[in-house]
Amino acid sequence: MPESRPLTFLCITTYVKGQEFMRECKRHGCRVLLLTAEKLRDADWPRDSLDNTFYLPADIPLADIVPAVSHLARTQKIDRIVALDEYDMETAATLREHLRVPGMGLTTMRYFRDKLAMRMKALDGNVRVPDFVPAFNHGDIRYYLEHVPGPWVLKPRQEASAIGITKIHAGEELWPLLEQLGDKQSSFLLEQFVPGDVYHVDSVVSENEVVFANVSKYGKAPMNVAQGGGVFTTFTVARGSEEDSGLRQINRDLIAALGLVRGVAHTEFIRANADGHFYFLECAARVGGAYINEMIEAATGLNLWREWARIEVAGEDGTYKLPAVREDYAGVILSLARQENPDTSGYKDPEVSLRIKKHHHAGLILRSRDPGRVPALLESYAQRFAEEFMAVEPPRDKPTA
Repeated sequence: MPESRPLTFLCITTYVKGQEFMRECKRHGCRVLLLTAEKLRDADWPRDSLDNTFYLPADIPLADIVPAVSHLARTQKIDRIVALDEYDMETAATLREHLRVPGMGLTTMRYFRDKLAMRMKALDGNVRVPDFVPAFNHGDIRYYLEHVPGPWVLKPRQEASAIGITKIHAGEELWPLLEQLGDKQSSFLLEQFVPGDVYHVDSVVSENEVVFANVSKYGKAPMNVAQGGGVFTTFTVARGSEEDSGLRQINRDLIAALGLVRGVAHTEFIRANADGHFYFLECAARVGGAYINEMIEAATGLNLWREWARIEVAGEDGTYKLPAVREDYAGVILSLARQENPDTSGYKDPEVSLRIKKHHHAGLILRSRDPGRVPALLESYAQRFAEEFMAVEPPRDKPTA
Protein backbone atom coordinates (compact mmCIF):
# COMPACT_ATOMS: atom_id res chain seq x y z
CA MET A 1 0.00 0.00 0.00
CA PRO A 2 1.38 3.48 -0.84
CA GLU A 3 2.79 5.25 2.23
CA SER A 4 1.48 8.65 1.22
CA ARG A 5 -2.21 7.79 1.34
CA PRO A 6 -4.55 4.84 1.90
CA LEU A 7 -5.97 2.88 -1.00
CA THR A 8 -9.45 3.95 -2.08
CA PHE A 9 -11.93 1.19 -3.01
CA LEU A 10 -15.06 1.80 -5.07
CA CYS A 11 -17.40 -1.10 -4.28
CA ILE A 12 -20.32 -1.59 -6.67
CA THR A 13 -23.39 -3.67 -5.90
CA THR A 14 -27.07 -3.45 -6.74
CA TYR A 15 -27.90 -6.16 -4.19
CA VAL A 16 -27.37 -6.17 -0.43
CA LYS A 17 -24.16 -8.15 -0.01
CA GLY A 18 -20.43 -7.80 0.56
CA GLN A 19 -20.61 -6.17 3.98
CA GLU A 20 -17.69 -8.18 5.30
CA PHE A 21 -15.62 -7.27 2.23
CA MET A 22 -16.07 -3.58 3.01
CA ARG A 23 -15.35 -4.07 6.71
CA GLU A 24 -12.12 -5.91 5.93
CA CYS A 25 -10.97 -3.17 3.56
CA LYS A 26 -11.55 -0.63 6.34
CA ARG A 27 -9.63 -2.82 8.82
CA HIS A 28 -6.66 -2.54 6.47
CA GLY A 29 -6.84 1.24 6.57
CA CYS A 30 -8.47 1.71 3.16
CA ARG A 31 -11.02 4.32 2.20
CA VAL A 32 -14.24 2.61 1.10
CA LEU A 33 -16.79 4.13 -1.27
CA LEU A 34 -20.04 2.32 -2.02
CA LEU A 35 -21.99 2.71 -5.27
CA THR A 36 -25.40 1.07 -5.00
CA ALA A 37 -29.05 1.38 -6.02
CA GLU A 38 -31.23 4.18 -4.73
CA LYS A 39 -33.81 1.62 -3.55
CA LEU A 40 -31.15 0.25 -1.15
CA ARG A 41 -30.47 3.58 0.56
CA ASP A 42 -31.77 2.23 3.90
CA ALA A 43 -30.34 -1.28 3.58
CA ASP A 44 -28.08 -2.98 6.11
CA TRP A 45 -24.76 -1.50 4.97
CA PRO A 46 -21.66 -1.41 7.24
CA ARG A 47 -21.89 2.34 7.56
CA ASP A 48 -19.04 2.58 10.08
CA SER A 49 -16.75 1.18 7.37
CA LEU A 50 -17.92 3.49 4.56
CA ASP A 51 -16.33 6.84 3.79
CA ASN A 52 -19.09 7.77 1.38
CA THR A 53 -22.07 6.20 -0.37
CA PHE A 54 -23.46 7.07 -3.79
CA TYR A 55 -26.85 5.97 -5.10
CA LEU A 56 -27.89 5.10 -8.64
CA PRO A 57 -31.45 5.70 -9.89
CA ALA A 58 -33.36 2.69 -11.20
CA ASP A 59 -32.51 1.52 -14.73
CA ILE A 60 -29.68 4.01 -15.26
CA PRO A 61 -27.72 2.97 -18.38
CA LEU A 62 -24.04 2.13 -18.17
CA ALA A 63 -23.31 4.99 -20.57
CA ASP A 64 -24.47 7.40 -17.85
CA ILE A 65 -22.64 5.66 -15.00
CA VAL A 66 -19.24 6.13 -16.67
CA PRO A 67 -19.31 9.97 -16.74
CA ALA A 68 -20.83 10.07 -13.24
CA VAL A 69 -17.99 8.00 -11.77
CA SER A 70 -15.46 9.91 -13.89
CA HIS A 71 -16.74 13.11 -12.29
CA LEU A 72 -16.27 11.51 -8.88
CA ALA A 73 -12.70 10.60 -9.86
CA ARG A 74 -11.86 14.30 -10.19
CA THR A 75 -11.78 14.57 -6.40
CA GLN A 76 -11.39 10.90 -5.37
CA LYS A 77 -8.30 8.95 -6.40
CA ILE A 78 -9.79 5.50 -7.04
CA ASP A 79 -7.33 2.61 -6.73
CA ARG A 80 -9.61 -0.43 -6.87
CA ILE A 81 -13.04 -0.99 -8.42
CA VAL A 82 -14.80 -4.13 -7.20
CA ALA A 83 -18.16 -5.59 -8.28
CA LEU A 84 -19.59 -7.38 -5.27
CA ASP A 85 -22.35 -8.99 -7.32
CA GLU A 86 -22.27 -10.81 -10.63
CA TYR A 87 -24.71 -8.39 -12.26
CA ASP A 88 -22.35 -5.47 -11.64
CA MET A 89 -19.27 -7.03 -13.23
CA GLU A 90 -19.72 -5.33 -16.59
CA THR A 91 -20.10 -1.94 -14.91
CA ALA A 92 -16.93 -2.47 -12.88
CA ALA A 93 -14.91 -3.75 -15.85
CA THR A 94 -16.04 -0.83 -18.03
CA LEU A 95 -15.07 1.67 -15.33
CA ARG A 96 -11.67 0.01 -14.82
CA GLU A 97 -10.90 0.25 -18.50
CA HIS A 98 -12.14 3.83 -18.79
CA LEU A 99 -10.25 5.04 -15.70
CA ARG A 100 -7.29 2.65 -16.27
CA VAL A 101 -7.68 1.10 -12.83
CA PRO A 102 -5.96 -2.30 -12.38
CA GLY A 103 -8.12 -5.41 -12.42
CA MET A 104 -10.29 -7.56 -14.68
CA GLY A 105 -11.09 -5.96 -18.02
CA LEU A 106 -14.06 -6.50 -20.30
CA THR A 107 -12.62 -9.46 -22.25
CA THR A 108 -11.80 -11.54 -19.19
CA MET A 109 -15.01 -10.44 -17.48
CA ARG A 110 -17.04 -12.14 -20.22
CA TYR A 111 -15.48 -15.49 -19.38
CA PHE A 112 -17.24 -15.19 -15.99
CA ARG A 113 -20.54 -13.68 -17.18
CA ASP A 114 -21.22 -15.12 -20.63
CA LYS A 115 -22.08 -18.83 -20.57
CA LEU A 116 -21.09 -19.18 -24.24
CA ALA A 117 -17.72 -17.47 -23.79
CA MET A 118 -16.87 -19.50 -20.67
CA ARG A 119 -17.77 -22.79 -22.41
CA MET A 120 -15.62 -22.03 -25.42
CA LYS A 121 -12.72 -20.99 -23.19
CA ALA A 122 -13.14 -24.13 -21.05
CA LEU A 123 -12.91 -26.29 -24.17
CA ASP A 124 -9.66 -24.52 -25.05
CA GLY A 125 -8.39 -25.65 -21.64
CA ASN A 126 -9.47 -29.28 -22.26
CA VAL A 127 -12.25 -29.09 -19.67
CA ARG A 128 -15.34 -31.16 -20.53
CA VAL A 129 -18.61 -29.30 -21.15
CA PRO A 130 -22.03 -30.63 -22.23
CA ASP A 131 -22.54 -30.48 -26.01
CA PHE A 132 -23.86 -27.04 -26.93
CA VAL A 133 -24.62 -24.74 -29.83
CA PRO A 134 -25.06 -20.94 -29.79
CA ALA A 135 -28.45 -19.66 -30.94
CA PHE A 136 -26.98 -17.92 -33.98
CA ASN A 137 -27.29 -19.90 -37.20
CA HIS A 138 -30.49 -21.90 -37.66
CA GLY A 139 -28.74 -24.42 -39.91
CA ASP A 140 -26.24 -25.14 -37.14
CA ILE A 141 -29.10 -25.52 -34.66
CA ARG A 142 -30.94 -28.00 -36.92
CA TYR A 143 -27.75 -30.05 -37.32
CA TYR A 144 -27.24 -30.00 -33.54
CA LEU A 145 -30.81 -31.18 -32.86
CA GLU A 146 -30.36 -34.03 -35.34
CA HIS A 147 -27.04 -35.25 -33.91
CA VAL A 148 -27.14 -34.48 -30.16
CA PRO A 149 -29.76 -36.51 -28.24
CA GLY A 150 -32.27 -34.58 -26.13
CA PRO A 151 -33.53 -33.34 -23.87
CA TRP A 152 -31.81 -29.98 -24.04
CA VAL A 153 -31.83 -26.72 -22.09
CA LEU A 154 -32.11 -23.25 -23.60
CA LYS A 155 -30.00 -20.95 -21.42
CA PRO A 156 -29.60 -17.17 -21.36
CA ARG A 157 -25.93 -16.39 -21.73
CA GLN A 158 -25.75 -13.69 -19.06
CA GLU A 159 -28.10 -14.71 -16.27
CA ALA A 160 -26.98 -16.20 -12.96
CA SER A 161 -27.68 -19.70 -11.68
CA ALA A 162 -30.85 -21.33 -13.12
CA ILE A 163 -32.66 -18.08 -13.96
CA GLY A 164 -34.34 -18.11 -17.36
CA ILE A 165 -33.44 -21.71 -18.27
CA THR A 166 -36.03 -23.70 -20.26
CA LYS A 167 -35.94 -27.48 -20.64
CA ILE A 168 -36.82 -28.77 -24.11
CA HIS A 169 -37.81 -32.37 -24.85
CA ALA A 170 -38.37 -32.25 -28.62
CA GLY A 171 -36.92 -30.18 -31.43
CA GLU A 172 -40.30 -28.77 -32.44
CA GLU A 173 -40.57 -27.16 -28.99
CA LEU A 174 -37.50 -25.01 -29.65
CA TRP A 175 -38.49 -23.04 -32.74
CA PRO A 176 -41.50 -21.23 -31.24
CA LEU A 177 -39.31 -20.22 -28.28
CA LEU A 178 -36.67 -18.77 -30.62
CA GLU A 179 -39.41 -16.98 -32.57
CA GLN A 180 -40.67 -15.41 -29.34
CA LEU A 181 -37.14 -14.28 -28.48
CA GLY A 182 -36.78 -12.54 -31.82
CA ASP A 183 -33.60 -10.48 -31.93
CA LYS A 184 -32.74 -11.62 -28.39
CA GLN A 185 -32.17 -15.25 -29.41
CA SER A 186 -28.45 -14.67 -30.03
CA SER A 187 -28.15 -14.02 -26.28
CA PHE A 188 -28.99 -17.70 -25.64
CA LEU A 189 -27.34 -21.06 -26.14
CA LEU A 190 -28.75 -24.57 -26.46
CA GLU A 191 -27.09 -27.28 -24.38
CA GLN A 192 -27.61 -30.98 -23.87
CA PHE A 193 -29.31 -31.74 -20.57
CA VAL A 194 -27.00 -34.03 -18.59
CA PRO A 195 -28.64 -35.92 -15.70
CA GLY A 196 -26.35 -36.25 -12.71
CA ASP A 197 -25.22 -34.86 -9.38
CA VAL A 198 -24.25 -31.18 -9.24
CA TYR A 199 -21.17 -29.97 -7.34
CA HIS A 200 -19.63 -26.58 -6.67
CA VAL A 201 -16.03 -25.58 -6.01
CA ASP A 202 -15.45 -22.31 -4.17
CA SER A 203 -11.98 -20.91 -4.64
CA VAL A 204 -9.59 -18.21 -3.51
CA VAL A 205 -7.21 -17.16 -6.30
CA SER A 206 -4.02 -15.16 -5.85
CA GLU A 207 -1.71 -14.29 -8.75
CA ASN A 208 -3.22 -16.90 -11.09
CA GLU A 209 -2.96 -19.66 -8.48
CA VAL A 210 -5.84 -21.38 -6.69
CA VAL A 211 -4.58 -21.14 -3.11
CA PHE A 212 -7.79 -22.47 -1.50
CA ALA A 213 -10.64 -24.62 -2.78
CA ASN A 214 -13.61 -26.22 -1.07
CA VAL A 215 -15.58 -28.92 -2.90
CA SER A 216 -19.28 -29.32 -2.09
CA LYS A 217 -22.24 -31.26 -3.46
CA TYR A 218 -25.81 -30.04 -3.82
CA GLY A 219 -28.52 -32.26 -2.39
CA LYS A 220 -30.92 -31.33 -5.20
CA ALA A 221 -29.83 -29.66 -8.43
CA PRO A 222 -30.20 -25.85 -8.12
CA MET A 223 -32.20 -25.72 -11.37
CA ASN A 224 -34.74 -28.15 -9.91
CA VAL A 225 -35.04 -26.12 -6.70
CA ALA A 226 -35.27 -22.79 -8.55
CA GLN A 227 -37.89 -23.96 -11.04
CA GLY A 228 -39.81 -26.61 -9.12
CA GLY A 229 -39.43 -25.47 -5.53
CA GLY A 230 -38.09 -27.54 -2.69
CA VAL A 231 -35.51 -27.49 0.05
CA PHE A 232 -32.00 -26.36 -0.89
CA THR A 233 -29.08 -28.25 0.62
CA THR A 234 -25.37 -28.45 -0.01
CA PHE A 235 -22.49 -29.98 1.94
CA THR A 236 -18.74 -30.52 1.94
CA VAL A 237 -17.66 -33.72 0.19
CA ALA A 238 -15.25 -36.11 1.91
CA ARG A 239 -11.78 -34.57 1.75
CA GLY A 240 -9.29 -36.65 -0.21
CA SER A 241 -12.06 -38.62 -1.91
CA GLU A 242 -12.00 -39.27 -5.64
CA GLU A 243 -14.63 -36.58 -6.29
CA ASP A 244 -12.79 -34.08 -4.08
CA SER A 245 -9.38 -34.56 -5.67
CA GLY A 246 -10.81 -34.85 -9.19
CA LEU A 247 -12.79 -31.62 -8.98
CA ARG A 248 -9.89 -29.74 -7.40
CA GLN A 249 -7.73 -30.55 -10.42
CA ILE A 250 -10.41 -29.73 -12.98
CA ASN A 251 -11.14 -26.47 -11.14
CA ARG A 252 -7.44 -25.49 -11.24
CA ASP A 253 -7.34 -26.17 -14.99
CA LEU A 254 -10.53 -24.19 -15.53
CA ILE A 255 -9.50 -21.13 -13.50
CA ALA A 256 -6.20 -21.05 -15.41
CA ALA A 257 -8.07 -21.27 -18.74
CA LEU A 258 -10.54 -18.51 -17.83
CA GLY A 259 -7.72 -16.20 -16.73
CA LEU A 260 -8.73 -15.17 -13.22
CA VAL A 261 -5.68 -13.42 -11.76
CA ARG A 262 -6.91 -12.69 -8.23
CA GLY A 263 -10.16 -12.89 -6.35
CA VAL A 264 -12.72 -15.58 -5.60
CA ALA A 265 -14.69 -17.96 -7.80
CA HIS A 266 -17.83 -20.08 -7.50
CA THR A 267 -17.81 -22.87 -10.09
CA GLU A 268 -20.42 -25.55 -10.77
CA PHE A 269 -19.91 -28.99 -12.30
CA ILE A 270 -22.18 -31.96 -12.97
CA ARG A 271 -21.15 -35.59 -12.70
CA ALA A 272 -23.01 -37.36 -15.49
CA ASN A 273 -24.93 -40.46 -14.55
CA ALA A 274 -24.19 -41.89 -18.01
CA ASP A 275 -20.38 -41.94 -17.94
CA GLY A 276 -19.28 -40.71 -14.48
CA HIS A 277 -17.30 -37.79 -15.95
CA PHE A 278 -17.43 -34.26 -14.55
CA TYR A 279 -18.75 -31.57 -16.91
CA PHE A 280 -18.34 -27.83 -16.42
CA LEU A 281 -21.57 -25.84 -16.05
CA GLU A 282 -20.62 -22.28 -15.10
CA CYS A 283 -18.15 -20.13 -13.19
CA ALA A 284 -18.69 -16.77 -11.50
CA ALA A 285 -15.94 -14.52 -10.10
CA ARG A 286 -17.86 -13.88 -6.88
CA VAL A 287 -18.74 -15.39 -3.54
CA GLY A 288 -21.43 -18.06 -3.81
CA GLY A 289 -24.91 -17.19 -2.59
CA ALA A 290 -27.40 -19.17 -0.48
CA TYR A 291 -25.18 -18.95 2.62
CA ILE A 292 -22.40 -20.98 0.99
CA ASN A 293 -19.85 -18.56 2.45
CA GLU A 294 -21.16 -19.19 5.95
CA MET A 295 -21.01 -22.94 5.34
CA ILE A 296 -17.39 -22.75 4.20
CA GLU A 297 -16.48 -20.59 7.18
CA ALA A 298 -18.07 -23.14 9.53
CA ALA A 299 -15.99 -25.94 7.99
CA THR A 300 -12.68 -24.14 7.50
CA GLY A 301 -12.70 -20.87 9.46
CA LEU A 302 -12.16 -19.01 6.18
CA ASN A 303 -14.52 -16.17 5.24
CA LEU A 304 -14.42 -15.74 1.45
CA TRP A 305 -15.52 -12.07 1.54
CA ARG A 306 -12.69 -11.29 3.96
CA GLU A 307 -10.05 -13.12 1.93
CA TRP A 308 -11.22 -11.48 -1.27
CA ALA A 309 -10.75 -8.06 0.35
CA ARG A 310 -7.26 -9.02 1.58
CA ILE A 311 -6.30 -10.13 -1.94
CA GLU A 312 -7.54 -6.87 -3.45
CA VAL A 313 -5.64 -4.83 -0.84
CA ALA A 314 -2.44 -6.77 -1.59
CA GLY A 315 -2.96 -6.29 -5.31
CA GLU A 316 -0.24 -7.27 -7.72
CA ASP A 317 2.59 -7.14 -5.18
CA GLY A 318 1.95 -10.78 -4.27
CA THR A 319 2.01 -10.28 -0.50
CA TYR A 320 -1.29 -12.10 0.12
CA LYS A 321 -0.92 -15.19 2.32
CA LEU A 322 -3.70 -17.66 2.97
CA PRO A 323 -4.33 -18.08 6.71
CA ALA A 324 -4.39 -21.49 8.36
CA VAL A 325 -7.66 -23.36 7.71
CA ARG A 326 -9.53 -26.19 9.41
CA GLU A 327 -10.69 -29.27 7.54
CA ASP A 328 -14.05 -29.93 9.18
CA TYR A 329 -17.29 -30.55 7.30
CA ALA A 330 -20.34 -28.34 6.98
CA GLY A 331 -23.64 -27.99 5.17
CA VAL A 332 -26.52 -25.61 4.50
CA ILE A 333 -30.24 -26.26 4.49
CA LEU A 334 -32.48 -23.42 3.30
CA SER A 335 -36.12 -23.14 2.33
CA LEU A 336 -38.65 -20.47 1.51
CA ALA A 337 -41.02 -20.55 4.50
CA ARG A 338 -44.75 -20.03 4.94
CA GLN A 339 -44.04 -18.31 8.27
CA GLU A 340 -42.63 -14.78 8.39
CA ASN A 341 -40.14 -15.73 11.11
CA PRO A 342 -39.98 -19.53 11.21
CA ASP A 343 -38.92 -21.19 14.46
CA THR A 344 -36.09 -23.72 14.00
CA SER A 345 -35.53 -24.28 17.72
CA GLY A 346 -36.80 -27.84 17.34
CA TYR A 347 -33.57 -28.75 15.54
CA LYS A 348 -31.37 -29.44 18.53
CA ASP A 349 -28.50 -31.57 17.24
CA PRO A 350 -25.09 -30.32 18.39
CA GLU A 351 -24.02 -30.00 14.74
CA VAL A 352 -26.29 -26.95 14.31
CA SER A 353 -23.78 -24.07 14.33
CA LEU A 354 -25.90 -21.20 12.92
CA ARG A 355 -29.62 -20.48 12.61
CA ILE A 356 -30.30 -18.33 9.56
CA LYS A 357 -32.47 -15.30 10.32
CA LYS A 358 -34.25 -14.07 7.21
CA HIS A 359 -37.93 -13.24 6.74
CA HIS A 360 -39.92 -16.07 5.20
CA HIS A 361 -36.87 -18.33 5.11
CA ALA A 362 -35.93 -21.28 7.30
CA GLY A 363 -32.27 -22.22 7.33
CA LEU A 364 -29.46 -23.83 9.28
CA ILE A 365 -25.70 -24.21 8.98
CA LEU A 366 -24.36 -27.55 10.24
CA ARG A 367 -20.80 -28.46 11.20
CA SER A 368 -19.09 -31.73 12.09
CA ARG A 369 -15.69 -33.43 11.98
CA ASP A 370 -17.37 -36.54 10.56
CA PRO A 371 -17.73 -36.39 6.74
CA GLY A 372 -20.87 -38.54 6.83
CA ARG A 373 -22.72 -36.82 9.65
CA VAL A 374 -23.72 -33.58 7.85
CA PRO A 375 -25.24 -35.15 4.70
CA ALA A 376 -27.16 -37.65 6.87
CA LEU A 377 -28.60 -34.84 8.98
CA LEU A 378 -29.44 -32.76 5.91
CA GLU A 379 -31.38 -35.62 4.38
CA SER A 380 -33.53 -36.05 7.47
CA TYR A 381 -33.88 -32.30 8.02
CA ALA A 382 -35.00 -31.75 4.41
CA GLN A 383 -38.03 -33.99 4.96
CA ARG A 384 -38.95 -32.09 8.11
CA PHE A 385 -38.40 -28.68 6.47
CA ALA A 386 -40.75 -29.67 3.64
CA GLU A 387 -43.48 -30.49 6.15
CA GLU A 388 -42.93 -27.68 8.66
CA PHE A 389 -41.83 -24.67 6.64
CA MET A 390 -41.62 -25.02 2.87
CA ALA A 391 -43.43 -22.57 0.62
CA VAL A 392 -43.23 -22.41 -3.17
CA GLU A 393 -43.38 -19.36 -5.43
CA PRO A 394 -43.13 -19.02 -9.22
CA PRO A 395 -39.60 -18.90 -10.67
CA ARG A 396 -38.18 -15.37 -10.82
CA ASP A 397 -36.59 -13.77 -13.85
CA LYS A 398 -34.09 -11.92 -11.64
CA PRO A 399 -32.42 -12.80 -8.33
CA THR A 400 -33.74 -11.21 -5.15
CA ALA A 401 -30.42 -11.08 -3.30
